[in-house]
Amino acid sequence: MAALSKLPHNCYEIGHTWNPSCVQSAADVTRSALEVSFKIYAPLYLIAAVLRRRKKDYYMKRLLPEILWSTSFLTANGGLYIVFFCILRKLLGGFYSWSAGFGSALPASYIAILLERKSRRGLLTIYMANLATETLFRMAVTRGIIRPIKHGEVLLFCITASLYMFFFRSKDGLKGFAFSALKFIIGKEEIPTHSITADHTSSRPLERTPAIEGEDLQASAERPSSRRKTLVAYARELLESICRRGPRHRCCKHCQDNCISYCIKGFVRMFSVGYLIQCCLKVPSAFRQMFSKPSRLPSLFYNKENFQLGAFLGSFVSIYKGTSCLLRWVRNIDDELHALIAGFLAGISMFFYKSTTISMYLFSKLVETMYFKGIEAGQFPYFPHADTIIYAISTAICFQAAVMEVQNLRPTYWKFLLRLTKGRFALMNRQLLDVFGTQASRDFKGFVPKLDPRFATVASRTVLLPGSDIQLG
Repeated sequence: MAALSKLPHNCYEIGHTWNPSCVQSAADVTRSALEVSFKIYAPLYLIAAVLRRRKKDYYMKRLLPEILWSTSFLTANGGLYIVFFCILRKLLGGFYSWSAGFGSALPASYIAILLERKSRRGLLTIYMANLATETLFRMAVTRGIIRPIKHGEVLLFCITASLYMFFFRSKDGLKGFAFSALKFIIGKEEIPTHSITADHTSSRPLERTPAIEGEDLQASAERPSSRRKTLVAYARELLESICRRGPRHRCCKHCQDNCISYCIKGFVRMFSVGYLIQCCLKVPSAFRQMFSKPSRLPSLFYNKENFQLGAFLGSFVSIYKGTSCLLRWVRNIDDELHALIAGFLAGISMFFYKSTTISMYLFSKLVETMYFKGIEAGQFPYFPHADTIIYAISTAICFQAAVMEVQNLRPTYWKFLLRLTKGRFALMNRQLLDVFGTQASRDFKGFVPKLDPRFATVASRTVLLPGSDIQLG
């Protein structure tokens, strides 16, 4: 079978086609990985330090070592891959379908993650496990093993949001960053309360008293009717009017607003947050185009993606709050089980901003949360160094796809690998790898590297097709 065959070519003919020397090729990749890694981590750690309001002592003593620590991790991950790529070829006498990608990346990734700080290993593991799961899913779809479900990412997000919100409302359900993030998104009014009924809460009239209404009428009469009002003033006045008039259930904790205004304010707040986040993400590219293409600057504020992210976050919050209030009215009780229904319905908001990456990442974090809860409850065993093992396996899966079937790898991660190696990952002789049946060369436009026949062990094509040259960055 082709999938079990072995290629007799050497590592120069398959992998480091730009240089016949294994040592020099490893040094080339290590050098480029070091440069790119430092450019990634230096601003990342600096921005994080500013946002966390680090003191001067941190900048003087800890900032640079932490940058170099993470830089060495990423550099080792790239450089050691080429090292083990060549070692495995010499040990096996050729290449199998698994050795060029998975087999070479597994030991390289394991050693590299050991160089990283322990506090960052969990985050890196979750990211790579999420990426590997998505890659395996795409591989299964390509092979016809799995049939994708229409709007599957939305359904997955609905289920994930349902369980997340249930844990958020449950006692000791979520801790740390997850709890703080949901508290910021949903609001402190939905912080866990347990089976609070209307009989156990202080009663508050659902209707407005005549005295309050009289004060409102008097205040409105004192306002000059001839004053011109802007659209913003009208909107503010309408919102305040809704906030003053309308019912609020006794079980609801949003004391300042009624249920309707509670949902509207939640939508407006998170829509603004989502809109600003998307605008900030586009600032670097907009800044580069400020002088060359100034006509594109308005797209920074009037971009479709800005409104999509805002609508996603805003509708998620408003649907969740609205459903929670409705269930309190119907059942006359405040119960954490409401969060299961409210969270699931709120997940429908992902139709505004479909993202498999977001769904998979949150699902991975949910699995991690449930696993650690199982460990605390004594239901699941604890495996020491599980994060390093999972990271190594996940990264090896992604490298396997990057070598053998890049069409099934997330495009952003492929671009990252090209950036890390300055384009050298695209210079592999994938036409020879097509024998394994994964269409390895499908997205490379017939690229065949120029090889020096003095270092080639097997007669190979040495023609570079027109338009197939790939420049190193």
